[in-house]
Amino acid sequence: MKEIFINKNQNISKIVLVENGNVIEKYEEDDRKKRLEGKIYLGKVQNVLQGMQAAFIDIGEEKNTFIHLKDILPKVNIVKNKEIEEEKNIKKVVKQGDRILVQVKRDATNIKGAKVSTHISIPSRYFVLMPNTDIKTISQRIEKEEERERLNKIVDEILPENYGTIVRTSAICKEKAELEKDLKKSIKIWEDIENEKNKEIIEFPRTVYNGQTFIEKLLVDLIDKEIERIVVNNKKIEEEVKRVIETLEENIKVEIKENENIFKTYDIEQQLEKAEQRKVWLRCGGFITIDKTEALTAIDVNSGRYIGTKDLEQTVFKVNKEATEEIAKQLRLRDIGGIIIIDYIDMNDEEHKKQIIENLEENFKKDRSKTQIVGFSKLNLLEMTRKHMKGGE
Repeated sequence: MKEIFINKNQNISKIVLVENGNVIEKYEEDDRKKRLEGKIYLGKVQNVLQGMQAAFIDIGEEKNTFIHLKDILPKVNIVKNKEIEEEKNIKKVVKQGDRILVQVKRDATNIKGAKVSTHISIPSRYFVLMPNTDIKTISQRIEKEEERERLNKIVDEILPENYGTIVRTSAICKEKAELEKDLKKSIKIWEDIENEKNKEIIEFPRTVYNGQTFIEKLLVDLIDKEIERIVVNNKKIEEEVKRVIETLEENIKVEIKENENIFKTYDIEQQLEKAEQRKVWLRCGGFITIDKTEALTAIDVNSGRYIGTKDLEQTVFKVNKEATEEIAKQLRLRDIGGIIIIDYIDMNDEEHKKQIIENLEENFKKDRSKTQIVGFSKLNLLEMTRKHMKGGE
């Protein structure tokens, strides 16, 4: 049984995905922080920096945004366009004062302004629409070749020219009519944006598309995960949840426990507290420690109280194997992204190392985020990367 709990306390909204009573994903939004990611603006080029092959774009916010040359040049299918020669001089592409349509790809920080791109993407339930490209791809998580071929055929039939798309995992087993209906909604959004952009008299910079709200984006991503119930503690959030569910034409039970700490009521609070701890104990008596730095996340595996019953190699393997399952769970729960280094207890058996990698890959199939396992380095450290979810895939 899977459930979503949304608990709002003053300005902070916390959202958790719970499976059989266990918290498996958690997200947080602060109403005081302005979230721009996903929004589309008609911006104005303020400065062009040839040395950096970049420019600063005014989108009407407090800080100017940053765009690199590669995010201005047309996005092409490199398989089909191997001979394309990229323009290397940004001053030949944009100039100060130009009107430019951009989408925020990464929110601003205390130090840097937001990062934007002219490569627009409009997410929906089953697709990510990419106007002005010929790129068509299917989520790698759709593994059955027969289903990939079916979806490819449908996309070829329903996708107009000058549009590209990524087919999301939620499209699995969906009928053509349902997929086409969803795609047409995104195309209509893009057509409205284009009409706004092409108006001769228009004030800019200005917002032309607000994108999905944090809760809307999360629900669209999670709604196909066999969600049986959504519990909230805020009337306004309840109304938004019901609106999204109605738009998605789903029949999911929504309960409200107004002004109540539902995390405490449903024994979620204690699980979230544990997810903040540096040390996580394993069932066998071993433990892992998780240390996040600016550059990477380091995870150390320790045998702790476990002494084993057989030889040393088997003892080490048991701890490492159990640690692997817990690491996959914690990365997903804490939404840890970037470079991750895992210091397993040293294994001499190459077959055991292979099994650890296979076990890690198997556990990551439950994770909606993109992960890449590089493998063991010469120093016997396992190297991998994971992409932040930020509430969506």
